Order: sequence, then structure tokens, then C-alpha cells
Amino acid sequence: MKNILKKHGYIIFISSLFILSMIFNELNQSRLVSFIIMTLLTIFAGFHIFKKAFMDLKYKIIGIDLLVTIAVIAAYMIGDLFEAAAVTYLFTLGHYLEKMSLEKTRSSLKAMMDLKPLQARLITLDKEDMVSLDSLKVGDILLVKVGEKIPTDGIIIEGNVFIDEQMMTGESMPVEKDISDAIIGSTVVTSGYLKMRVTKVGEDTTLSRMIHMVEEAQDSKAKTQKFMEVFSKYYTPLIVIFSIFIFIMTKDIRLSITMLVIACPGALVIATPVSFVAGIGNAAKKGILFKGGDSIEKLSKGEIVFFDKTGTLTKGKPEVVEIKTFHISEEELIKIASIGEAYSEHPIAHAIIQEAMKNHVDIKDKPKNYQSIKGKGIKFSYQDKIYSLGNERILENPLMGEYQMAYHKFLNVGYTTLLLANENQVLGLIGIADTLRPKTELLMKDLKSLGIKKTVMLTGDQEIVAHQIANQLGIDDVNANLYPEDKAQIIKSYQDEYHTIFVGDGINDALALSYADASVAVGGIGKDLAMETADVVLMSEDIGKLKDAIKISRKVKINMIQNIIFALSVVFFLMIGVLLNQVTMSLGMLVHEGSVLIVIINAIRLLRFDIGGNHVKRLRTKQLHQESSHL
Repeated sequence: MKNILKKHGYIIFISSLFILSMIFNELNQSRLVSFIIMTLLTIFAGFHIFKKAFMDLKYKIIGIDLLVTIAVIAAYMIGDLFEAAAVTYLFTLGHYLEKMSLEKTRSSLKAMMDLKPLQARLITLDKEDMVSLDSLKVGDILLVKVGEKIPTDGIIIEGNVFIDEQMMTGESMPVEKDISDAIIGSTVVTSGYLKMRVTKVGEDTTLSRMIHMVEEAQDSKAKTQKFMEVFSKYYTPLIVIFSIFIFIMTKDIRLSITMLVIACPGALVIATPVSFVAGIGNAAKKGILFKGGDSIEKLSKGEIVFFDKTGTLTKGKPEVVEIKTFHISEEELIKIASIGEAYSEHPIAHAIIQEAMKNHVDIKDKPKNYQSIKGKGIKFSYQDKIYSLGNERILENPLMGEYQMAYHKFLNVGYTTLLLANENQVLGLIGIADTLRPKTELLMKDLKSLGIKKTVMLTGDQEIVAHQIANQLGIDDVNANLYPEDKAQIIKSYQDEYHTIFVGDGINDALALSYADASVAVGGIGKDLAMETADVVLMSEDIGKLKDAIKISRKVKINMIQNIIFALSVVFFLMIGVLLNQVTMSLGMLVHEGSVLIVIINAIRLLRFDIGGNHVKRLRTKQLHQESSHL
């Protein structure tokens, strides 16, 4: 009860005064008591309105608060105390409801702040110490156990775990993480344990950056919002002039004052910001960060989508995708190749070693007589035999027959192909590729269903690899062998005809991200420049969220247009009612505040906007329940 009074005491107090004012106004008795109650209500409810009006006037701004203040003073001058009290109360109540709704839309930001852990388990000389987050430094080694929040951003150096990243990325299922994987602070370890090396602390962490971006986004204004503010700036003086004109024509002071109050575009002023803030809040809960209303507007207009390839459509991590053996088993081939690559830091070497680890191949041995040959590969000794691993130039004799056919077959499908051979013969081929992200193929179909006119791949990779991936995904056009500035120029060449969206992930995408009409960065971990440059950030590695971001942006735009049309319609019909002497000042103000409430409720619906996934889950749950009831 105390908390309710503390939080809502002011509105409860002036509401009580308003009810008493209504009672005494109807009874039409005890004029002194009526005067005191209504004057108290006008002062307490109107204090902030009058203060704001005075400040606006001081800076030569004619706003809505000034309109209400003029109307209240005029109502007192003609002796209509209840109208003055009712106008101030209803106007204040509207502001209060608006504030409460905006607080609700900021719940996702509060949830992010609540995620922050308070302490970390620091490991120093095989000793564990619980320390505050403020004392952490880059390079510190931390231990995180099952059920605990990861204290800050870092890299796993020991352990295999599943991590719940839902509040950060919107992913409903825990994600498996292994040695060398990046992890986000404030996510929760659901199974296993890990040791991590701290890479970011304080304001540089992903969570802090997310909070900062959401805060900035809620203050950022879209073009439509800016237009509405300019509209209000000129609209208000025109209404004052119009009210004066009515008085001159009719000599009816009550009519002109009523027109002054009724024409206040309260719902119109909040029509756009409340939609944008609600949309930003909904998206943030799904791991999609809009940089503001302008970002939402830009994305909603998108007609053509450009994609970077490596790290955007693909995972950006080479993997062994196909193996062909000739004289030994696959396990033996991978074992020898992994031993040969033991000293290499190249991503391809890492892919081979990861394949061996995935298949539990024993690779404890180390190569002897290791020799790296630039542009060809490596030579090494293992168990008194000499091996060569690399492209066809690593061999002393050219490939012939089935070896040559198999090698070129791998190349033709876009694999980076390694040969393993001993002194006598070729032992096998290893095909390595940067594999596609999950859901990329489905995304291209979804974009077409959303009315996207064209999809284009922009990549610095080779033609054969780019076309192979584009054909697999159904991308309309491909541009390969590009430098960053080439990507930017291609995007620019389309902008006369289309509203462009560029989707990228890394440093080399920053220029293209800045050139596009709307830009989207995929994956928030360790991609700071892309996050800073892009209009929209998908915090998870799930590129399918691009579809969700576009859907949300379009839904917000529709919601905003609904609010604007409704708010303008209310003002128009109320003004007609005033001119026909059918609408009083207090009734008009009540309708006004009702319209404000409807606009807010309409915007709050965006917080519950379900993109589709949860709907499918509910249908499946219902189906399972029905099936079980029949058993």
C-alpha cells in the first residue's frame, strides 16, 4: 500500500479533488467550498502545466501547455471554475497515462540492466577470489560454474558449456560454446563450467553497449516525428489566431475558449514517439536493436537487400565439409593431416584440427621436419614417413586420372581443397568451405514473401564460390572479387531506383553499411565497428532475424499512421462539434484524453506483437495437448 501511495499518490490526490469538484458542481451548493476545492484542483493539477507554459513563453515557444493555461485563465474570468479545474485535471491525467505507458515500453531496458551480475570468481595462482565487477581488468582469468551469470565479455580457455543467451540475443534455446568461442557477459551457464579470459570490461561490454544504444534509440527522432513537431509548432499559433477570429465574429468568449482547448493536438503529439518507443522495446526483447525511430522508418521502406557473404550469409569459420580417400581410412587421413597442421595458426589448419576433435581422433603426436612452403602447403614427417599437404602444386608430379578428376570436382563446387600425399601416392582430399548460416535459405524466401524486389550478394571472394552459394540460396544477383569501396559504389548505383538495405558483419563492411539507405549488422559479439555504423543490430548469429526486424519496422510504421489519422480525426470532429455548440470544454477535454489513451493502448499493442514463432509454438502445444487427451 505504501509503495502504491508513494508512486501514485499525486494522481490519487488530484483525482479525489476532481471527484469532489464534480459532486459540488452537481449539488450547486456551498459556493465557498466549491470555489476552494476547484481552485485547489486547478492549482495542484495545473502547476506543471502553468510552469511549462511560462518557460515556453520565455523562449518564445507557443505550445499546448500555453493553450491550456490561456483557457484556464479565461474560464476563471468568466466564472466557469469547474471547466478550468476539469481541463487541468484531464490534461494532467493524460500526461500521467502517457508517462506510465512509456515506462512500460522501457521494461526491456530495465530487464537488461537487471541482468548485470554483481561479482566475479577471479583465479589467481590457483586461488579463487570473489571480486566486484569494477575491479576486473582485460586479461583476467575467471571461473564460471553452472547456473551462474558470466560476469563480463570474454573468450573461453577451458570447458564446454551450454549458455542461455535469450535476454541478449532473443535465442530461446541454450547455445553450445567451446574453447576459443566468444561469450557475452550477463548470459547464464546452464550446463558445464568454464574458464574465461576477460576481453572487455565496464562500458565496453556488449550489455553496456546494448543499454546505451537502446537509451539513445528511445531519444532518437524519425523524420515523421520531426515533421509532427514542426507541424505542432505552427499549428498552435494558428489555433490561437483562429480562436480570436471566432470571438471577433461571434462575440462568444466561451465558444472561442472552448475552441482553444478542443483544438489541442495532444494525441497527435505523442502519436509517433509512443509507437517508435514501443517498437524499439519489442525488438530489444527479441535481440534486435534499432538505433531509433529513423532506423525503423528506413528499414520499413526497404526494397532491395544487399548481403555481404563471409560472416553474414556464411559463418565466417572454415569447416571440413567433404573428404575423399584413396588408400587409407577417413580417420587416418584426418589424423595425419591434423598432426601436420599442429603448429599452424591458419584458419584452414584450425578447421582440420576441429574435424579431428569432433570425431575423437587421437592427435597427441607432433610432426617432425615441419616445412611451410608459401603458396603450396606444408611438408612434414610422421612415423618415419614424409607427407605433403596442400594444393596440387605441393606435388612433384602433376595429378593424373581419378586423382585429377576428384580434385577438380572439389574445386568446381567451391571448396578450398587440400591434397594429402606420401612419397609414393595421393592418399586423399579434404574439402573445406565456409558453411552457410542456418536459416539463410529460408530467409531468402521470406524476403520475397515480404515484397523485397531483389537480393544481391556483394563479396570479395572468388566468382566460382560466390555463384555456388548464390545459386544454393536463390539470390538474384552476384558481384564477386570486390573491395570495400566497390561494394559502396554498387549500392550507390541502385539508389535512384530502389530504397536499399545492406546486411554485413565486419570492419570491411563499414563503408557499405554507411552508404545504404538502411543498414543491418549481424552478430553483436566482437563486431564493434559494424554495430556503431549500422542502423539496426541483430545481436545473435541468427540472420533469420532480419525478416523479424523488417516485419517489426513495418508494423510500427502502420501503427504510427493509424495513430496520426485517429488523432487528426478526433480534433477535426471535436472542432465541428464546438462550432455547432454540441461540445463543451470539459467534454471535449475528456474526449481528448480518451483519444490520448487510445493512441497509447494502440502503441502498447506493439509490445505484444508476435512475429510468428510463438504462434507456431502455441499451435503445436495445443495440438500435443489434444493428442494426449485422446490417448
